[in-house]
Amino acid sequence: MSMLTPPGMGGKYRITGNAYPRMRRPRRRRRIVLAALAAVVALGLAGWGTLQLIDVFGGGGTAGGKRTTAAGPGCKPRKAPAVVHAPLQPAQITVNVYNATPRAGLAKSTADELKKRGFAIGKVGNAPVTYDKKVPGAALLLGAADATRGAFPVLGTQLKGAVLKTDTRQTADVDFIIGTAFKSLAAPKDATAALTALSKPAPTPSGC
Repeated sequence: MSMLTPPGMGGKYRITGNAYPRMRRPRRRRRIVLAALAAVVALGLAGWGTLQLIDVFGGGGTAGGKRTTAAGPGCKPRKAPAVVHAPLQPAQITVNVYNATPRAGLAKSTADELKKRGFAIGKVGNAPVTYDKKVPGAALLLGAADATRGAFPVLGTQLKGAVLKTDTRQTADVDFIIGTAFKSLAAPKDATAALTALSKPAPTPSGC
């Protein structure tokens, strides 16, 4: 009888070879695993609750309990659109037309055309000595500082390439000084289209 044979079993149930009976895993290890899983779940719930509290008290929610919708990826905060004022009408703008070129009669013909297009005409004649034959471009628009937001954009629709300049005058009239590169005013249809576009600013891009 082998030394590994249990007493009373004789040789019938003799254990031979190198194999041994498989032992059951202790129940204690299973309890440890379950306890560890429960601890992980508890920590996860506690962390989620903490994040919710931080979100609410940190401004992530509204007073009614509804969360504000966050901007999508790539979105940037937009500033509130500026108040857009309607442009001046041509009849509200008084234009002084001066000729700074050697060509005679250019101031009068230009003034007559601007009058047909609705502008009020003031003085017409040769340019002052300061600008006579010293305006190389198509024209120089000269006026008070406020003209940059009022008269200049409207008068500028009648001619491409005009140079803008301000002075210390206290009146609302503007000077249209014709330069040596002047050929003619913009075509009436082009000037009308530009004036219409001026009264319809581009829409603000929508958010994400």
